[in-house]
Amino acid sequence: RAPRSRGKGTMAPKEKGDAEAGEVKKTKFLKAGKVVILLTGRYAGRKAVVVKTQDEGTPDRSYGFCIVAGIDKYPLKISKKMSVKKRDKRSRIKPFIKVVNYNHIMPTRYSLEVDLKHVVNQEVISRVDARSNARKEVKKVLEEKYKTSLNTGKNRWFFNKLRF
Repeated sequence: RAPRSRGKGTMAPKEKGDAEAGEVKKTKFLKAGKVVILLTGRYAGRKAVVVKTQDEGTPDRSYGFCIVAGIDKYPLKISKKMSVKKRDKRSRIKPFIKVVNYNHIMPTRYSLEVDLKHVVNQEVISRVDARSNARKEVKKVLEEKYKTSLNTGKNRWFFNKLRF
């Protein structure tokens, strides 16, 4: 931006937020537990939770990415007059686990307090049999979180389908 002047040839003092030449400080806002929306691919428009971030990339992935766990199939609406069996069936969630480039996610202001680090990691992503077991664990955790959100009303936005 062009510098502001104060009258004849004098420059305005540097503002507090201005960075020195060559000094760029990035803040890390994509931390574990942050809710993101996937923008491309099979799960476009789906909400997910960041499990692990990798800003620098790896030798095989030369870009910044994160491992996310999200909801592929959202739970259906339930009402009080439904039977317990029907409520349980409609409360099921189909999860997914994915490695996503930072360019293909949109962070939200929301965060979800779920601990999935012990379930989902880099090794699980590379092995198919471990991935299916991890998906089952994620399903249990998310369904449990959904049941508590029905009672408390907290995190309800995460479990609703995004309409766009």
